[in-house]
Amino acid sequence: MKNLLRKLFSPFLNKLESGTEPYLYKPSHRFILLVMGVLFSALGIAVLWFAVGQDPTYFLPVVVFGGAGFFSLLVALVGTERAVATIWGSKK
Repeated sequence: MKNLLRKLFSPFLNKLESGTEPYLYKPSHRFILLVMGVLFSALGIAVLWFAVGQDPTYFLPVVVFGGAGFFSLLVALVGTERAVATIWGSKK
């Protein structure tokens, strides 16, 4: 399943995983990225819940927070160590 997701989202992941420069990876970075992804996704779902039937401009936060949450979860769950380090900007 992980390989299928990596292949499906390879355009996003390849940009984060490219490069040959050294990077600093800590397992806590992946955990924090996972937690932030869950929080952003929950916020996007909560805004969607309250925005149904309202003005269409309320869906902008749904797209922003939902997209940030999805991207964070994607990198945290199927990204390599280099992708996680790139998100954090960790360099040796």
